[in-house]
Order: sequence, then C-alpha cells, then structure tokens
Amino acid sequence: MSAMIAKRATPAAIAVLRQATAHCPKRKKASDGLLPSRAHIAASPTSDHNTGYAVDLTHDVLGGIDCKKIFQYLKADKRVKYLIFQGKIWSKDRADEGDRKYTGSNQHNKHLHISINEKYGHDTSPWFPWLGELTVISKVKAKVSKPLPKKKDVPSQKEN
Repeated sequence: MSAMIAKRATPAAIAVLRQATAHCPKRKKASDGLLPSRAHIAASPTSDHNTGYAVDLTHDVLGGIDCKKIFQYLKADKRVKYLIFQGKIWSKDRADEGDRKYTGSNQHNKHLHISINEKYGHDTSPWFPWLGELTVISKVKAKVSKPLPKKKDVPSQKEN
C-alpha cells in the first residue's frame, strides 16, 4: 500500500510563499514549490512535500529573499522540522550537530527547502518577522471610469 499524497499543502507551507511575496513582491519564484510532481514522489517517497508539510522558497538575493540568511533565522522557528540549502541540512532533532552535509541528489542551490513539524501545519504566523510588519494593500478596489460594453454592444469582427 502506498502512502497518501496530499492534495493541498498545509496552511503554514502556503503562508511561507505568500508572506515572502508580500514582503518582496518582485522576487523570483522559479524554484518555489509546495506539492510534488510524480517524478518527485517516485524519487523521494518519504519527502515532506508528499504530505503537504514542506515548501521550497526560491533564492533571490536581488529580489529580497536571501535564503542563506533565512536558513539561519528559521533555525529558531518552532515550526521548522528541518532545512536544506546549498548542500547543507539542519534539523531540529539534531540541532546540537549544527549544519551537516546534505547527501541527497538535489543540493538545493536554487531554493531553500523548509520542512514543517506536523504540530504546526496550521500556524500561519509571520515566517519572516525580521523583515518587518506586512501591510495589506490588496483590498483596494479599482475604479472603472466608464461601464464595460455589454456583449451586444461589442462590434463583431464581421462589422470591422
């Protein structure tokens, strides 16, 4: 019997990406990831991505997301189970050993992998408190100067 694959990432995992984008709207997202592909499941059947308790955050220093610094800061976050970045792994249960060499095939040079402790999957409190408070700007309604044309008012291509 195979393990169940999550259909949705946990709220805590989703919050990492949303909060990173809220803090740094122009950041690159090419290596962001939540749920696994079939290839990832086959290659890493025990990955926390499979359960929705992991997130990959793209390393983009120019865009404001420096995963080298985030790797260090998140060691103090109670939600973190383990972190992988640039060939290093750090885990809460082996914290006394410090950063260890990561021996997996993907060295995680383009993104930081964050695995979340199962007790904190619904904790969406700030992941990046050192970046300051977030402000809500997405609730502004756009003003439309004139009403949009109704379907019957739109000239068809035949008329043009």
